[in-house]
Amino acid sequence: MHPFLRVERAGEVQTVTLTNPAKRNAQTPSLWRALAQVAASTPAHIRVVVLRGEGQSFSAGLDRQMLLPGGVAGEPDMMSVAAASTGAMEELIEDFQGGFTAWAQLPAVVVAAVQGHAIGAGFQLALAADLRVVADDVQLAMRETALGMVPDLGGTGPLVHLVGYSRALEICATGRFVGAQEAVAIGLASAAVPADQLEAATADLVAALVATPREALRALKPLLRKAGDAPVADQLAEERRVNAGLIAALAEGR
Repeated sequence: MHPFLRVERAGEVQTVTLTNPAKRNAQTPSLWRALAQVAASTPAHIRVVVLRGEGQSFSAGLDRQMLLPGGVAGEPDMMSVAAASTGAMEELIEDFQGGFTAWAQLPAVVVAAVQGHAIGAGFQLALAADLRVVADDVQLAMRETALGMVPDLGGTGPLVHLVGYSRALEICATGRFVGAQEAVAIGLASAAVPADQLEAATADLVAALVATPREALRALKPLLRKAGDAPVADQLAEERRVNAGLIAALAEGR
């Protein structure tokens, strides 16, 4: 397990916490690999996963030292790899992306509880969740363009699906902060609450999800994830297929 990552399980809920508040939960490749491993090892009985960060911020994003010559001790030297081969850099980024894309593949519903800064990789980790609850002090931002880059950790697809192309372009190109009320208004967050109520509000959402019949919840996540891109006829067919199986289970008393 990573020194700045804690995993706790209670019944059907798994909580994954970034634990480096002194650096506002700045992220490194080893953390991303650990996140991918946690997702892959999540037990089948877990119904809800909560992603959260200790301290004042969810995550301030990439540890900026990664972009300096030599990088961070024990981490891949991104600048050296990029200078040597763009192909090698693409392979390295593909490895990094696993810590973000893995959460969509889980049968469990993933909830991000987001406070303070969620910048760059921090914003993209929040976007990797299925649902987001934000504190009223939240500051969401994609700052990659300010560094001469683009978001590359799986966040562009969810962002466009949630807010649309034009707004996603504006948010990413300007790197501006999105606050709590705007996040709710444009669909980035399900709810915004006072910072001291974030834990309780997240717990209420988790309890409601756990109270939903297991098989229906398991079927609902992939069904809705496909809905945005699937042709209408295909989505209708998928609805019929999934619900026919659920109704059959009910008829059989399962």
